[in-house]
Amino acid sequence: MFRLRIESHFDAAHKLTGYKGKCAELHGHTWKIEVFAVGKKLNDIGVLIDFKDLAEKLNRVIERLDHSFLNDLKEIGNPTGENISRYIFENLENLPKSVRLEKVRVWEGSGSYIEYFQELK
Repeated sequence: MFRLRIESHFDAAHKLTGYKGKCAELHGHTWKIEVFAVGKKLNDIGVLIDFKDLAEKLNRVIERLDHSFLNDLKEIGNPTGENISRYIFENLENLPKSVRLEKVRVWEGSGSYIEYFQELK
């Protein structure tokens, strides 16, 4: 089994609806995003998926988020790190059939992250 990881980031503001504390107020982050893909089968040149191809797919998703007010993006819901990680996971499209998206990790700061993944059946 092979695991591949790419990393990117975007800047955006949000406020957490229903939160009791400072995060209920408007604030922003430089969100670090990590995407993990896994698979057993390599292509004919010995690559699971080209780093560049996976990065382009991720960048198409985070382009919608970069320099935005995340609360305006209704498809995310309340823009918690949890909902952002799920949104990115669910919008990464057109991976080769031999590649499974394992998880998306979203960092709000240098010491805290959230991961979204789907359980294997």
